Amino acid sequence: MASPDGGAGTEEPDSDTIPGSTDDGTAAAHADSGTASAEPGRDAAATHPDHAPAAREEGADAGAQEADAAEEPDVAKPGWFGWRRRHPRAARGVSVGTTVLAGLLVVFALLLPNRIERIEFASFVRIPAEGVLLAGLLLALPPRPRRLMAVVAGVFLGLVTVLKFLDMGFYQVLARPFDLVLDWILIEHATDFLRETFGRTGQVLAVIGVIVLLVAVLVLTTLAVVRLTNLMVRHRPVAARTTLILGTAWITCMTLGVQLGTVPIATKGNAEFLGNRVEQVRAGLKDARVFEKQAAVDAFAKTPPDQLLTGLRGKDVLFTFIESYGRVAIDDPAMAGQTDAVLKEGTSSLKAAGFESRSGWLQSPVTGAGSWLAHSTFLSGLWIKNQQRYRSLTTSDRMTLTNYFRKAGAWRTVGIVPGVRRAWPEGKYFGLDHIYDSEHLGYHGPYFSWTPVPDQFSMEAFQRLEHGKKDREPIMAEIILASSHNPWSPIARMIDWEDLGDGSVFHRIKKEGTNPTEVWKDPEKVRTEYRRAIEYSIRSLTEWVERYGDEDTVLVFLGDHQPVPTVTAGDTGKDVPITIVARDKKVLDRVADWGWTDGLKPAPDAPRWGMDKFRDRFMTAYGPQG
Repeated sequence: MASPDGGAGTEEPDSDTIPGSTDDGTAAAHADSGTASAEPGRDAAATHPDHAPAAREEGADAGAQEADAAEEPDVAKPGWFGWRRRHPRAARGVSVGTTVLAGLLVVFALLLPNRIERIEFASFVRIPAEGVLLAGLLLALPPRPRRLMAVVAGVFLGLVTVLKFLDMGFYQVLARPFDLVLDWILIEHATDFLRETFGRTGQVLAVIGVIVLLVAVLVLTTLAVVRLTNLMVRHRPVAARTTLILGTAWITCMTLGVQLGTVPIATKGNAEFLGNRVEQVRAGLKDARVFEKQAAVDAFAKTPPDQLLTGLRGKDVLFTFIESYGRVAIDDPAMAGQTDAVLKEGTSSLKAAGFESRSGWLQSPVTGAGSWLAHSTFLSGLWIKNQQRYRSLTTSDRMTLTNYFRKAGAWRTVGIVPGVRRAWPEGKYFGLDHIYDSEHLGYHGPYFSWTPVPDQFSMEAFQRLEHGKKDREPIMAEIILASSHNPWSPIARMIDWEDLGDGSVFHRIKKEGTNPTEVWKDPEKVRTEYRRAIEYSIRSLTEWVERYGDEDTVLVFLGDHQPVPTVTAGDTGKDVPITIVARDKKVLDRVADWGWTDGLKPAPDAPRWGMDKFRDRFMTAYGPQG
């Protein structure tokens, strides 16, 4: 509008400006009678029209009245409890600063990658197509739809930002993005892990922090979009020109492929991000039907019990999972030397005790976490890559490797599962006659962070509770060793087997260990502790075989998945080692055509199978035709 003295004044705020947001200090400047105008005559006319000089009244009466009307709300509502009126310059600075922060927040949310390793300076100097389109839409809409669109866009932008944060966490642990349909159950597992690692207080503080962050992101992004919308409306010509320029620049950069380093200047990352999520949901819904068809096919479903696993009759067969025992422990140069020494030592000591071993590679369906998915893949012969498949499997009649041992009627089937600390109804599905969880192993020592029972004690408990009994039937055992579970601090160490007792000795050993809070400040320390944990698990197992194994012992041990990316240094490979140990030469002769490597360490070029392929190959090798 025209200023009272007939000159060009600041633009009048649109009547449809969203309530609750003010101009960048304009109102504060109007409240200051000493600085609102550069001309005394104009100031007097605008602030005290009754005292304006007569010569100006006729020419500026209408403008002065209009200015009075515009300023009247500030007189009635000084804002910030009168602080803006008393300190107009500071108020203007705060207003401008708030607007700048709002702009930075919106740009940050639009350009934020969903993976930590992709966050760099170049990521935040791009032109987001979604931001340009949103600005154009807000400028084009009528007042009421504009207000609604600004709020909806702010909330939606906040939700997208939260989803990106979730992706960051999942990539750091599982090397994959968050699944909007299937991964909510993992949040409960995450809180349990926090409690067991950092205590109840740490868990509560972490949960509160996440909730506060979630609310803050949603509220702040909404307020930021609303504030910027008001700013664009008050300065419509400038906003329209800027939007047009940015749109033209985006098209030009996209057409020419302009990049800053390796990062494209023009991006439509949010659209692609959300498109991938929609496709992920569709695939998840479709996957249920695909999996149902796969689960219905079982080559051994009609095999008579007396024809199952005939090559292992009379043997004690132990399927043992070593938590997080991945290929990185063998191949990574920073760990290879020490791990290799432990595997060579184990191979030699087992050979001295009369045992031979063969090793190869399996590809796990998961990495970083999700052990139960790997276990069920190995045992069921199906690719269990998500929680939906796991639930479908454990509520079906699909036979697992452990089920077939039970069906054969020649083995007592037991589970040593120290990581289970509450009801585990799925245990019945796996065909185990008896399950020993953390409360039933006789352990009276301390937890080692997440690990309820040290591996050496778990193996000794298996000996005491099942394997060492006289006049027993052959055993098929599923054993899960948990000492190498994240966070690998503190770690138990090997002691004399005669000194294990009820586990109380581990109180002193835990005090000698490292602090997980300190270890996780340094990735190299994490990697070192991981390696040491794997070494402890391997020694616990090989020493048990040396001490208690006999002619009828057959041990199959493997890793369930690779460790978290902090340890793998970003490697997304999913290979894990697998080894068969036996004293009876006939047992290993049945797998001679597998091409596995002699000893506990698989060669780099040893055969590599999907973990879902093992069940059928194993049952074929040890069946009547094997």
